[in-house]
Amino acid sequence: MDITLTPAAQKFMRRMVRFGGDGVTGFRLLVSPGGCSGLASEFTVEVAPPAGDVALELDGFKLFLPAQSRLLLQGATVDFADTPTESGLTFRNVAGAGSCSSTTSAPTAPALATIDVASIGRQRRP
Repeated sequence: MDITLTPAAQKFMRRMVRFGGDGVTGFRLLVSPGGCSGLASEFTVEVAPPAGDVALELDGFKLFLPAQSRLLLQGATVDFADTPTESGLTFRNVAGAGSCSSTTSAPTAPALATIDVASIGRQRRP
């Protein structure tokens, strides 16, 4: 799997796992097509990868990805931004994302998707 996590993204993901509570070992990232804006995504912290997920080991950190997320994130860079105008995970250079127009053949700029940090809620695990 060819996916790059920037240091800022890794820091954010590690922090979420650390605050997830006892037994939490990984960060699960679910990504789906999001129309013209690129990708829609959400995440959870998990004790183990759910059935069908692949666990990627990145510098001692575990990233759990379902099949669809792996396909959509192939070759992508995952970053984390925390600025006055943008806050959350961002995805750059996502294959197949971009313009909605079906009449243009010119290359489009890389797609960008975000997750708003304010929407994060802690879920209790049984």
